[in-house]
Amino acid sequence: MKNRGLIFFVFSLFLLSCSRQDPKEQIQYLEGYWEIDKVKVSEDSTITYKVNQNVDYLEIEGRTGQRTKVRPQMDGSFKTSNSAEKLELKIEEDSLRIYYKTPYDSWKETVLNASNDQLVIKNDQDKIYHYKKYTPISIETNEKK
Repeated sequence: MKNRGLIFFVFSLFLLSCSRQDPKEQIQYLEGYWEIDKVKVSEDSTITYKVNQNVDYLEIEGRTGQRTKVRPQMDGSFKTSNSAEKLELKIEEDSLRIYYKTPYDSWKETVLNASNDQLVIKNDQDKIYHYKKYTPISIETNEKK
C-alpha cells in the first residue's frame, strides 16, 4: 500500500513538471491584438468582459517591443491612443516576465500561459488577466447587388 502512495506522488510530480510551458516558447505567441476576456481579482472574484472598446496591440522584436492601446473601428482599422508602453522580455525564475516602462512609471508582469488564441498574465498585484486573440466583428448586410 505504501508503494501505491509513492507511485502516485511521483506520477503527480511528473505530470506537474510536464504541464509547465517553456518561457522561451511563450515569446512566439505574444505579438498581435489581444482583448481582455476576464480578470481574476482575487480567489473569490472574477470580472468578465463581454465587450471591449480597446484592444492591446503587442509588437515584439527579439526581446523588446511595445504595447499600444487601440480602438477597433467598423471598417476594420484601428484608432491608436498614441501612447505606447515600451517593454522588455526577460526569463527569470523559469518564467517569462514582461517589464514595461513609460516616462511616468515602470512595472512587470509574469506570463502564465501563451498560445495562438490565449494569453494569461499575472501583474504585481496578483491580478490574473485572461486575454483572447482579437477577432474583428463581422457585420453582414443583406444588400442585393
